[in-house]
Amino acid sequence: MTDSLPVNTTTLAGRTAFVSLLASEGVALMFGNPGTTELAIMQALTEQSQIGYVLGLQESIVVGMADGYARASGRLAACNVHVAPGLGNALGALYNAKFSGSPVLVTAGQQEQGFGLTEPMLYDALVPMAAPYVKWAIEVTRVQDLPRIIRRAAKVALTPPTGPVFLSLPGDILDATAELDLGAPTRVAAANRPNDDLIAQLAAALQGAQRPVIIAGHELATRDAFAEASELANLLGIPVYQQTVPTGAHFPSEHPAYMGWISRSQPQVRAVLEQHDLLLLLGAEQLRMAVFNRVEALPSGLRIVQISERDWELGKNYPTELAVLANVRETLRALNAALTRAQTATTREVAAQRLRALAADNWTARRRRAIDDGVQLANVRPFDPRFLMMRLVECLPRDVVVVDEGLTSTASLLNFLPYRDSQGYYGLASGGIGFAIAGAIGISLALRPRPVVAIIGDGSAMYSIQALWTAANMKLPIVYVIANNRGYRIIKERMKSMRGSEHFLGMDFRDPEIDFVALAESMGVPALRLTEAEQMGPAMATALGRAGPTLLEVMVADGFGGLPR
Repeated sequence: MTDSLPVNTTTLAGRTAFVSLLASEGVALMFGNPGTTELAIMQALTEQSQIGYVLGLQESIVVGMADGYARASGRLAACNVHVAPGLGNALGALYNAKFSGSPVLVTAGQQEQGFGLTEPMLYDALVPMAAPYVKWAIEVTRVQDLPRIIRRAAKVALTPPTGPVFLSLPGDILDATAELDLGAPTRVAAANRPNDDLIAQLAAALQGAQRPVIIAGHELATRDAFAEASELANLLGIPVYQQTVPTGAHFPSEHPAYMGWISRSQPQVRAVLEQHDLLLLLGAEQLRMAVFNRVEALPSGLRIVQISERDWELGKNYPTELAVLANVRETLRALNAALTRAQTATTREVAAQRLRALAADNWTARRRRAIDDGVQLANVRPFDPRFLMMRLVECLPRDVVVVDEGLTSTASLLNFLPYRDSQGYYGLASGGIGFAIAGAIGISLALRPRPVVAIIGDGSAMYSIQALWTAANMKLPIVYVIANNRGYRIIKERMKSMRGSEHFLGMDFRDPEIDFVALAESMGVPALRLTEAEQMGPAMATALGRAGPTLLEVMVADGFGGLPR
C-alpha cells in the first residue's frame, strides 16, 4: 500500500485516476455498498491510504451517511452505489440531500459500454434516474474525460447553491488505461454581497417599517452567520422566527429577539405575520408548507425582502420587493455596518424598547412555560412525548449535536432544546423519513469528538435500521433514542383532523410489536428499554460515556389510548 496517491501523472488506469482525483478534491471518506461493477473502485481503494471506506448495508444508508457528513462538514462527500437497483434504493435519500443542499458526489458502477445494449442483469440508464435530484448528472464515456468530469462535478456540487451531483462509471472506463492530465480543483469564490446602493435600499426598507419581522433560515447555518443575524436583531429590535422547515440550527435560541419555530400550519403562520408590515426572509425558504390548507400563509399586503444565495427561492411563491442574490453573512455584515452608521440615540432606544416588549413571549419565556407544563406530565405512562423531550434535553451535554427525526414525538423538542451554534441541530430537510440513523453516522464522523444524540420515531427508524451496524462497526459515540409509539401517529392525527375518522388502517405495528432493543443488540449496539423517568439520566450518562453507539428505546404514548404489551 502506498502512502500517497499519484496526482498529475501521465499513464493511469481509470480506477486509480478516479480515487486520486477524489483525494485531491479533499475527499477523506468513501461511503458505499459494493457490487460487481464497483470491484475496480474497491481495488483502487485498497491500493492507497488517503481515502477510507465506510460500508453501509443498503444504498439509502450510503447516501444518508454521505448527506449527513456533507451537511455537518460543508465539504464534498463521496458515495458509491451499485448500478440501477442500488441507485433506485438510494433515490429517497438523494431527494433528502437535494433539499438540504448537500455537496454529495454520488457515483454508481455501470455495465461496460456496449454490453448494456444486450440488457444484462442490473442494467438501466442511470443518468435519467438521478437527474431530477441533482445539480448535474453524466455518464463517463471516455477515460480521457474522467479528470475533467470529476473536477467539474466537485466544482458544481460545492458552488452555491450547493447540492448533489451524479456520475455513472462504466466498468470499461474504470479498467481502461490512458495518459491523463489530472488537473487541479476549482473553487468558486461566492462570498459576495450587494453593492452599496442595494445595501442602502435594504437599510431603508428595514428602517421604514413599523413592525418588521425576520424569518431565519437554512443559510444562516451553512454560512455560520449567527453573530451577524443576532447583531441585526439587536440593531432594530426585530423579532426572529425560524423558517417553516427547521432543517438545522438557524438562530441562537437564547437571544432575546428569538420567538421560536413559526410552524408549518398556514393559519398559525398567517396569524403571526398579520402582526407585521415587513417580512425579511434571511437565508430562508419562502414559507414551504407540508399539506394543503385553504388559508393563505402570507397576509395580503405584507411586504417581503429576501436575501438568499439560492436564486430559485427568491420570490418563488410570493412577490418580493427586494430579492437579493448574495451571501447572507457578507450581506449582513455590510447591512449592519450601514445601520450602525445611521443609528441615533432615538433609534437605539426604539430597538431596546422592542426587545423589552418581546421578553414576555420570546423563546426563553415560552421555554419556561413549556417546562412548567411538562412537569405536570411526569406521572403519565407511557411517557407523554412533551415530558420525554423535556427530560431528554435536561440530560444532554452543552456541546451535544442533536439529529431529529421524531415527527410527533419530537414536536415539542424545539421548545426545550436551545440552538447555541450552527452545527448543534439537524432536522428533516425534505419531509421524507429514513435519514436520521444513517445521517447521524456522517454527522458524527464530520464533527467528532462532539457527542451526537439522534432522536427518532419508531416508524422512521425502520426505514434505515440496518445503519446501526455501521455505527457499531465504526465504533461511533452516537446515542440513538427511539421514541416507540408503536405506529404512525402523525398519519393517525391527520386522518382524524383532516378526515374526521379514527379508523386507522395500516398505521399500527403491534402484532407483533417491534423490539428495538433486540434489533440493536443483533447488530452489536448495546441497548436498553426505558419506561420510568428516573432511568433517563443514568442511562443517558452511561450511553454518552461509551466509546461506541448505544440505543435507548423509550415507550411513549400513541395519542389514542393504546398501551404497549
